[in-house]
Amino acid sequence: MTPIEPHFAIRLARDERDLRAAQRLRYEVFVQELGGTGPLVDHAARLEADEFDPHFNHLLLIDTRRDAAALDDVVGVYRLLTSDRAATIGRFYSEGEYDLTRLKATGRKLLELGRSCVHPDYRGGTAMFHLWNALADYVLDREIEILFGVASFHGTDVAPLRQPLAYLYHNHLAPEDIRVSARPEHRQDMNLLPTSGIDRRAAMAATPALIKAYLRLGGFVGDGAWVDHAFNTTDVCLLMDTSRMSAKHRDFYVRKQGAPG
Repeated sequence: MTPIEPHFAIRLARDERDLRAAQRLRYEVFVQELGGTGPLVDHAARLEADEFDPHFNHLLLIDTRRDAAALDDVVGVYRLLTSDRAATIGRFYSEGEYDLTRLKATGRKLLELGRSCVHPDYRGGTAMFHLWNALADYVLDREIEILFGVASFHGTDVAPLRQPLAYLYHNHLAPEDIRVSARPEHRQDMNLLPTSGIDRRAAMAATPALIKAYLRLGGFVGDGAWVDHAFNTTDVCLLMDTSRMSAKHRDFYVRKQGAPG
């Protein structure tokens, strides 16, 4: 395991300041960079927030060289919700977009992932590596069995996404027992091309790095995409069942061979 650089710290958010610093990074990425919005977005304070934030753990990558007082020190974020904590609030965040009935009926230990983002200055470096290692520790410590959450393609025009969405549908659709389904209000069918019409190279080139990382670990997608006009994205639901991972994937996941990128 590659040691973390001395100017980085990684931990769960401890207080309101930590949460606001995470929300500041989310604002910079999801609102300023990607054009998203939401009912609790605070443009004056530059915070991207929602009603679920108080119930999630927030995994933070902190650069200690940056200004903590200005909420500028958090450079990477993962938002985490276990099935135990979801039960106390009555739902997962993803249930606004996906029917999770089959997944929840398994009775297995679930972890919902969301709001994953890295500051632009830290992309392509070790930031995601450190977040991934800390996420692996979190999962292993809590004996999580299935990880899931929505991941996004930028934009709501589905035409340029036909290749990647069709590729995901034909090659990585989740097994029926854990298959979630996009809710009808903003559902987009992913079976947009026959297998003969899919160009794998083009599909992969159009797929965000985070989605490709989960696919390399043996991840699946739910049935149907969700067009999120508020966030200016087209979402897919990713699932990773640790019991279905091959030995190679499992070693990769527990950091014996590195982290996805």
